[in-house]
Amino acid sequence: MQLNKNSKIFIAGHNGMVGSSILKYFKEKGYKNIYVRERKALNLLDQDQTVKYLKKTNPHFVIIAAARVGGILANKSYPAEFITDNLVIQSNVIQAAYDAGVHKLLFLGSSCIYPQLAKQPMSEDCLLSGKLEPTNEPYAIAKIAGIKMCESYNRQYGVDYRCVMPTNLYGENDNFDISSSHVIPGLITKFLQAKKKKTNVKIWGTGKPIREFLHVEDLAQAIFRILKLNKIQIKKINKNKLPILNVGSGESLTIKKLALMIKKISKFKGKVFFDKTFPDGTINKNLDSSKIKKFNWAPKIKLSLGLKNIIESRQKLF
Repeated sequence: MQLNKNSKIFIAGHNGMVGSSILKYFKEKGYKNIYVRERKALNLLDQDQTVKYLKKTNPHFVIIAAARVGGILANKSYPAEFITDNLVIQSNVIQAAYDAGVHKLLFLGSSCIYPQLAKQPMSEDCLLSGKLEPTNEPYAIAKIAGIKMCESYNRQYGVDYRCVMPTNLYGENDNFDISSSHVIPGLITKFLQAKKKKTNVKIWGTGKPIREFLHVEDLAQAIFRILKLNKIQIKKINKNKLPILNVGSGESLTIKKLALMIKKISKFKGKVFFDKTFPDGTINKNLDSSKIKKFNWAPKIKLSLGLKNIIESRQKLF
C-alpha cells in the first residue's frame, strides 16, 4: 500500500520533539487516521502491550520515533538505560509490527551510529567501518541494532522497513533541561538563565567540535517524502544495501560559533567560558545527505532563524 490520506499510521513517541513534529506535519497534510498513545496507556517497554495494541489497531505504517535520548552528560551518566531502553523499545515495536502484518515501517536512528573518525561528510556506507565515539557508544550500538533488525526483517520476510539517520536536531518541543539535553537546548537554557541572574556562562568542552544542525520540522518533511517513495525507488538509491537514508542540513559550525550565535540572539552581555575538563565528543560530525536530496528534498529553516524563533519563545518563561 502506498502512503495516502486513508492510510492508518501509528507514531510511536508522539510526545517527543521528533514524534510531535511528525504528527503535526501529517495532520497539516490532511492525514486523519493517525494512532498515538500516551505512555501510561501503552508502555512500549512491555512486549505484550505493544503486540496487542498493534494487532488491535492494524496500522498500514509504523513510525518509530520513541527513544531514550540525551546529550553527552546524560549518556555518560546513564549508559545502561540508554542501551537497554532503546534496544527493548525498538525490538518490541519492530517485532509487534511484523506480527500485526505491518509491511511498511520507518525507524529513526541518529548520526552517532557512524564511526568516530569517519570520512567527512559521512555517507551511509560508513556504518560499522570503525570505532564509535565513546561518549555515546551504548546509544549508538542500540541504534545500529535497530538498523540491522530492519535489514534482517527485509531480507527474511520481504517487508519494507526503512531507516532514517538525522543529523543533530533542534526544535520547539525539545528537552531544555541542562543536565540531560542536547547542545542547542542546553545552551539556550544556560544563556537565558545567566541573562536573568546576571552571571557568566560556562560551556562544556573546548568549543572546537564541528556540528551540523537540522530543524525538526525539516526532518518531518523528509520523513514524509521518504515514506512516499516506493520500494523500487528505495532499492535503486541504496543499491540493495542497508535501508538507510541520511537527513542533514549541510549547515555546520563549531560549538563555539554556535554559542556566540545564541549569545547574540539572546542579547546576553556577560562572559562565556569553555570548561575543557568536559569531553568534546566526536570532533567533526556532518552527514552526506545526497541520496535524499535526489528526491527534491532540501531543508527550509536556516539555523539562525530557527534559533531566533526558539529563543524568543523560551524567553517568555524566564
